Amino acid sequence: MRGVQIRWDGRVMADRRWGRGHAVGLLRGKESVQQATYVELFFDLVMVFALNRLVAFAAPSVGGGDLAAQWTAIGRILLLFMPLMWLWIITSYITARFDPRAAHTQWMIVVTAFALLVMGVTVPHAFGGAGMTFAVAYVLAQVSRAMIFGYALGRHALARLYFRALIWFLVAGVFWIGGALTSGGTQAAWWLAAVLVELGSAWRGWPVPRLGKERATAWATAPRHLAERYQQLLLIALGETILAVGVTYATGLGRVGGYQSIGLLLAFLTTVLLWRIYFHKAGQLLGDAVAHAEDPAGLGRFAASAHVVMILGIVATAIGHEIVQTHPVNHSYPTWLIMILGGPACYLTGRGALERAVFSRASAHRWIGALALLLAVVPLTAAPPLAAAITATVILGGIAAIDTRRSARRPPEQPRPGDRTTGWLPRRL
Repeated sequence: MRGVQIRWDGRVMADRRWGRGHAVGLLRGKESVQQATYVELFFDLVMVFALNRLVAFAAPSVGGGDLAAQWTAIGRILLLFMPLMWLWIITSYITARFDPRAAHTQWMIVVTAFALLVMGVTVPHAFGGAGMTFAVAYVLAQVSRAMIFGYALGRHALARLYFRALIWFLVAGVFWIGGALTSGGTQAAWWLAAVLVELGSAWRGWPVPRLGKERATAWATAPRHLAERYQQLLLIALGETILAVGVTYATGLGRVGGYQSIGLLLAFLTTVLLWRIYFHKAGQLLGDAVAHAEDPAGLGRFAASAHVVMILGIVATAIGHEIVQTHPVNHSYPTWLIMILGGPACYLTGRGALERAVFSRASAHRWIGALALLLAVVPLTAAPPLAAAITATVILGGIAAIDTRRSARRPPEQPRPGDRTTGWLPRRL
């Protein structure tokens, strides 16, 4: 295998004659299939279960009558969302670097899926008696994978990335475990520190003395694969909205009335509109845009961040529709409206950023729609949650209609990704 080169982040990093670890043979080459595999889809299904449990935890907490408890619940939702999302992101980067059709990679995905399952089961009680189980499952998943791949890569240059990440995962693990040993605000503070350590160290390239730092990414070598992975996750997250609301509606089917039925219809229409807005057209062309970008690594990270914002918006929207099912005509609290209206606004913000990445432009109607949703919070405090849900559906429907009208009788649009020379893509992503 002498003379065969491995490309990582767009540069020649090592020759296979230096790769004495077993994992070197699992690295993707140019001929690797870019389509996502069934085992990755299986992992995504576990992820949607975890998101469903997050919604199940959040809906009663945000929907309660204690205003202070509602704001506390929103903070906890964000804290629990980040490790779930970060575990998925790191897994997707691993399968973008290592062939997911190989048995060793598949076993890694399956073991990580079990850790994610444990986290999902314990999410509703993560700030109660199950905090330690949640933290240990997460820390073990992150630390063990970095350790195994770092060792298995031998002298390959990519091993340094995993060893640097391992050190920072261990540092963050101290905060995760330390927080699990406490409760209340102290636990939240420890876990917030853990999130900041993990995300901050990744943003800085996992710097470690003598091992250096570098913001390596798999987007440069597998842009279409990663684009498809994020598309799959977003679609499954949209399905979670239907699942959550459908289960709530079916559970109370013997006592539901017309208001709940209207809420179910609005949840379905909202989900369809979110799907339509995503795939028209930037969502469809993401892989091509990253593949042809001047800086695929930077553009890919930017697009990934946009997807995280959209998925957070989907989760908030699902929580909002749960509130509509349980309190359709009650007085609206600000926290309820943050979910019902702020969720779609968050989604539109991420979708606007994605359009900027794919087409180097920003469609004003998306940003105007997001602003209209946020401004509607004030007058709708005097209206029931069902009215807020109707407002969100109407605004999203208007955006989808404008998209359809603009594309009518026009040739198919091609991606025009921005680069550092155009000035819109930040120098550090």
